[in-house]
Amino acid sequence: MNVVDSSMWIEYFADTGNCDLVADVIENPDDLIVPSITIYEVYKKLLAERTEDEALYAISFMEQGNVIDLDKDLAMSASKISRHYKLAMADSIIYATNIKYNCVLWTQDKHFEGLQSVNYIQNTQGAFI
Repeated sequence: MNVVDSSMWIEYFADTGNCDLVADVIENPDDLIVPSITIYEVYKKLLAERTEDEALYAISFMEQGNVIDLDKDLAMSASKISRHYKLAMADSIIYATNIKYNCVLWTQDKHFEGLQSVNYIQNTQGAFI
């Protein structure tokens, strides 16, 4: 199973930078866990950069994976992770989801570099996010 961080979703939809490195993961929705917070972050960014129709299309594409809503247990786990790893709220929710569902997290967000079950891809393109 895989989780794709918001930064990689945005790369994918923009077809820039490192998008080719996660295309196979994103295009296999049966093995994809989508934390609902990534929907928030991607939709917000795409609304600012693209049309609402394009943003809605992207979200419908993301929903092909297994969308995981934030519940009490996941929120409490994310709080502990945030405190332990000094991650921001959204990052801690994404990482808590990754851990709960025993996934590999695909990201170019430096905050995740070196954490267990993370496939960190350095952003050398200076791309979309």
